[in-house]
Amino acid sequence: MKTLFKHAMILTMNEEGLVYRDGSLLFEDDRILQVGNFETDESACDEVLDLSGKLVMPGLVNTHVHTSQQLGRGLADDVDLLTWLHDRIWPYESNMTEEDSYISTLFCAAEQIRAGVTAIAEPGGQYVSGMARAITEAGIRAKLANSVMDCGDGLPKAWQRSTDEELARQVEDLKNFHKTADGRVEVWFGIRTILNATDELLLRTKELADQYQVGIHMHVAEGKAEVDYVKEKLGVQTVTHLHDLNFLDKNLLAVHTVWLTNEEVEMFREHQVKVSHNPASAMRVLGFAKVPRMLKEGICVSIGTDGAPTNNRMDMVDEMWLTSLIHKGWRLDSTVVKAEEILRMATINGARALQDGDLYGSLEPGKKADLIIINPDSVGMQPMHDPVANLVTSMHSTNVESTICNGKWLMRERKLLTLDEEALIQEAKIHAASIRSRAGIVMPERFPFA
Repeated sequence: MKTLFKHAMILTMNEEGLVYRDGSLLFEDDRILQVGNFETDESACDEVLDLSGKLVMPGLVNTHVHTSQQLGRGLADDVDLLTWLHDRIWPYESNMTEEDSYISTLFCAAEQIRAGVTAIAEPGGQYVSGMARAITEAGIRAKLANSVMDCGDGLPKAWQRSTDEELARQVEDLKNFHKTADGRVEVWFGIRTILNATDELLLRTKELADQYQVGIHMHVAEGKAEVDYVKEKLGVQTVTHLHDLNFLDKNLLAVHTVWLTNEEVEMFREHQVKVSHNPASAMRVLGFAKVPRMLKEGICVSIGTDGAPTNNRMDMVDEMWLTSLIHKGWRLDSTVVKAEEILRMATINGARALQDGDLYGSLEPGKKADLIIINPDSVGMQPMHDPVANLVTSMHSTNVESTICNGKWLMRERKLLTLDEEALIQEAKIHAASIRSRAGIVMPERFPFA
């Protein structure tokens, strides 16, 4: 199939940041052929769309989303961190079946597609097999990983595994699912947190990730309690310890990274570590990451939603908006983290964080046809005196009209094409209730029910 879009405002997100006010984009099958102002034989195209008044940009990249937590939305609001973890999330996740993982990932993918996301990174679910099956059907891209822990207090019995066992199951998943679904599904190594990882696990994971040429997805320095614990135990903070182990490298995707010293930020820069900034999740209890400083240092900072129980809105459009606000607020500087930087964080930086900067993240000839069409004609987004600012500060996910990944329409004019949304909603409700029942989680009644 050869498809031509014409008369659209096209944000390429290429190195120059070119924007075409009245541009065209031609793609054939899964690859972009031309972008910009050009003439082409429309009769040779299978489909020609006039997108006057609309915007075309790369699909958004969500670099940190727990697909296995999607059915736990609203499960742990207004509680302290230990209650959140030990009484709600760990019991919930540890009672999931492979089918639960499959449905949860499908449900997550549906929300991602509706928000214009074409690629995600899963930091550690329970069944890569279930996640891979769901991603294959949904049509988006994903880097999938296991939730890996070889130590730590209070771990559910199902998660109490040795270092050898944790590494072996990840290698097995790599052999079974890596580069499947036309290359859209890849498997990475995961480490939940330094609190649940021995140095042996860290070092052997690094060795295997280098051997298989894949990434490592890890929560790093996310909470004050974490870095305080590590400093008390090892004498240094989390990132410094990882640096001393020679663990920091360009294939590490470090998530949250809230509690870093300025010296540790420089360590990230030196070793080309990639960062996933999750603003909504951070605002729950974690704090303010040094995103302005990281950007100034040239670190590749991307954006993620985190999991549903920490955010409830798994919407990258909302995350861009939050990113535009919180750093201006805590820095008391309205000039930091500008709209154009945030768009890069959500597109090309996301692709680079997932080691795919040469495949997608910008609209350029030869890259994958991963793109979204935005209809700005709504009372919440018009007028557009500054289209780039509006995309970050005014757009809602409902303005995302269509989502295309690998040259295939996943959503067209707000209708999901790869998933049965109504049936999926019903399945999600059934599975969510079943997991909670098996986990024995009793939710408090906030108001008296009649």
